[in-house]
Amino acid sequence: MSAPQRLEVAGVLFDMDGTLVDSNAPVDVIWNEFSDAHGLDSTEVRAYAHGRPSRATVATYLRDDQQIAHWIDRIHHLEATMFDVVTEIPGAGALVRSLPEDRWAVVTSAIREPARERIGAVGIRVPAVLIGADDVTHGKPDPEGYRAGAAALGLDPADCVVFEDTDAGAKAGLAAGCRVVVVGQGRSETLDALPRVADLTHVTADATAAGRIGLTLS
Repeated sequence: MSAPQRLEVAGVLFDMDGTLVDSNAPVDVIWNEFSDAHGLDSTEVRAYAHGRPSRATVATYLRDDQQIAHWIDRIHHLEATMFDVVTEIPGAGALVRSLPEDRWAVVTSAIREPARERIGAVGIRVPAVLIGADDVTHGKPDPEGYRAGAAALGLDPADCVVFEDTDAGAKAGLAAGCRVVVVGQGRSETLDALPRVADLTHVTADATAAGRIGLTLS
């Protein structure tokens, strides 16, 4: 960003993978294995899967119900066990520690319990509100998850900001009525039109006189 930008909101909603947690290594392992097993282009599959629930990706490429169920179980197992290769996105832990506990949540395309463990594994405080893929009927880019996250905090989505790294996630946040800030270098027509920070070391939070959350993006 060329100049610092100031936002004032009631709540903050974070995506997890690529936003709070750098999980590129296990994600690549998962979708490379899936692609190799089915003769698919792994680059294409990884690009499609980015930001979407795994069940949606599997169902896009497979038609047999038994195979779909097998691969969803396999992917969930990998998501639940590959914690040794995930790291914190720079600044993530410090930022969430500076936020009131009842004003922030995570909305992720990962399954809820593995997501909680993944966040804890990198030393980030697990939020009271975490909406996982198994908590919604429709995953990103549908807005259901972000609407549910705001509702669980007792807030209007229009008074929340979403931090996202993917096109699907950004579209979900916008469709929910939230403001959206992009984290990282992802590119798309939607992402390129939004405020962006390289990582969360470029975001600081403070309390405003009106009891809201002030966020400075640099």
